[in-house]
This record gives sequence, C-alpha cells and structure tokens, in this order.
Amino acid sequence: MKSSVFTILTLVASSLAAPAVHQHHHHQHEKRAVVTKVVYVDSKGNTVTGPSASAVPKIAEVSTSAVPTEQPETTTSSSSSSSKASPSTESSQETGSSGNSNSGSGSISGDLSAFSNPSQKFQDGVYSCDTVPTGQGVIAIDWISGLNGGWSTIMNSNGDTSSTCKDGYYCSYGCQAGMSKTQWPSEQPSNGISVGGLLCKNGKLYRSNPDQDYLCSWGANNVNFESSISKDVAICRTDYPGSENMNIPTLLQAGGSAPVSVVDSDNYYNWRGGKTSTQYYVNNAGVSVEDGCIWGEAGSGVGNWAPVVLGAGTTGGKTYLSLIPNPNNQQKPNYNIKIVGDNINGNCKYENGQYNGAGSDGCTVTASSSSKVQFVFY
Repeated sequence: MKSSVFTILTLVASSLAAPAVHQHHHHQHEKRAVVTKVVYVDSKGNTVTGPSASAVPKIAEVSTSAVPTEQPETTTSSSSSSSKASPSTESSQETGSSGNSNSGSGSISGDLSAFSNPSQKFQDGVYSCDTVPTGQGVIAIDWISGLNGGWSTIMNSNGDTSSTCKDGYYCSYGCQAGMSKTQWPSEQPSNGISVGGLLCKNGKLYRSNPDQDYLCSWGANNVNFESSISKDVAICRTDYPGSENMNIPTLLQAGGSAPVSVVDSDNYYNWRGGKTSTQYYVNNAGVSVEDGCIWGEAGSGVGNWAPVVLGAGTTGGKTYLSLIPNPNNQQKPNYNIKIVGDNINGNCKYENGQYNGAGSDGCTVTASSSSKVQFVFY
C-alpha cells in the first residue's frame, strides 16, 4: 500500500453544476457552472506537475467562460492506496451463487439482470471474513496485488490497511455495473478519511449500515455506456467510501453496452455533510480489467494514469454527467467519447484529444431523471 497526502474537492451539483466528483478523502463545496480537472499537490499543499510518493491527485474546479464560480477552499488528509496488478487473468470466471455465499470469485458481470433487485437479505454473523460473499450483485475483485479474498479495500478507522479481512477492519467490495455498495458506518473517522464495507468481528462479517438489507443497490436507470468500437474498454470506478482506488470494474465490450452507476447524491454517502457521486477512470480500449482497474504505476497509462475521467450523479431530480481530463496522461486515448441523449442541456464530447472541439478543461451536461442518456465510445 502507498501512503500519501492529498487534497480532494468535490462539487455538489446544483442547477448548472458538474456532479460531485471525488478521489481520496475529499472536501465538498456548493459550486455553480464549473467543470473539473485533476491537479497534484505535495505534502505542503504546493501544486506539482504529477504524482510521486508525496504528491497525489486533487480535484480542482475550473470555471467556464460563461458563468461565474466561487473560489474553493481546501483541506488535506492522509490515507493509503494500492497497488500493482497481478498478471492478467480471465474475467469470465464462473459466477458465484445467487445467494450471499462464500464461493470466492465470480464473474464481474454479476448474477443479476440489469435493474433486477436483489432478493436475499444479507445475514450478519454468518459468513467468514476470509472471502467476499459474492452474489446478489456483489462481485469479487481478485486481481489486486496485496489483497486476498476478493475484497476491494480493507481498512480500519485509523486508515490502516490489511491484506486480509480481519477483526476491526472494514472490508469493502465491488458491485456489478450499475450498482453501488450500501455498506459504510454512519460514524466516519474524524481525520477526514472514509471507510466503507462490511465489518469483520470475531471472524464473521456484519453490515456496517444495518438499515440496508442488501449489499448492492441500483442507481438511476437512465444512463448507459455504449460502444461502436472494435475493442473492449475497462471503465474503473473509484471504491468510495474507502480507499478510492479505481478498482471497481465495468467492462464495456466491443459494440456492446453497460449501465452507468449513477448514484442518487441526495441519499447516498455524505462526506461531512457534502454530497458525493460516481467517478470512473477510463483506460485505452484493449486494456483488460485486470490490467486497468488498479492503482497504476507512473507513466503506465492505466488506472489513475488512464487518459479520461467520467463523473455521474443525480440530485434534485436532475442527472449530471461529465468528461474530465486526467493530467497524468496527456496522450490521446484510442477512442472518442460523446454524451448524447434526449432533452439534455449542454454539449459534451472528447474527440481527437480535445473537449468540444477545442477545449482542455472538460465538460458537463444536465438531463432530467427521465431522459435516456449515453456515454458513446466511437
């Protein structure tokens, strides 16, 4: 695990704002009509050109030319993140049972059809901490070096990490595309880090949010990824609340589609009272989930070095979707992306390495919750 210091700002979506986009224990502010980009800060808060052992990403607001914006505040906190990928493995492993069984790895596509709700409630104190209980939307993340049992993050309230899920630790997990985890403690660490997942006690797993009977829940059903290219794309969501490593996978198959996990920011996890939303890192087409949904090495072009970042969330009955540049990687991706749909407000595409034809600061669109919208890869 890598230890570093970082500052994160997230945007609370308002009438014309970008969605709340986060990474690594962040800080929210009400913003109007802004897009986001990632910059880097060292342990003293100084902006630097890229990541290192002491400099990691922060999300900074950049105002559009048309609408004023406020100046953000910042806070700093420390945490850990992981890690290298193990050698590429098959992503089409046998699916776990439909119940919350300790059956180990299952297909990352999950066991539920799109927007079909889970049906078997999770039982506290039944399942061993050794292995993630796959099924009912839960998937195993089994390609992260230094993590055992298919968990996506293993962390306690002090920010300490572990390679195994053990007593006193929150063991976070992945959900299939379109779903989000429901488990995190309402009482979060006072130092600003976030923890999420199931709590391990006496070798057994317990819900950290007992108000939720199921471990995964669907988000809005009006946004999809769509592909018209000839290679698969690994689209990697940050594990949040938790380490915020980009290891929660959506595999967009060549010529296929997949649901976007669009959280209801009005009712999802709050960080110190601020709303949060979904953030994805998008690898070049042809990079596998196992090689791309990781904390990448400098210059690798994968994970946190992937060329494009996407944001998604809903608030106040509106959906906010963003394309965001990643300054880690100035190379053009081997695809273009555009956001299209019915009744959307704004224009947003990333084509030939530029946003909306000429820009470099990203872009955002707004749609009603009933609009059908797509991130189209072409």
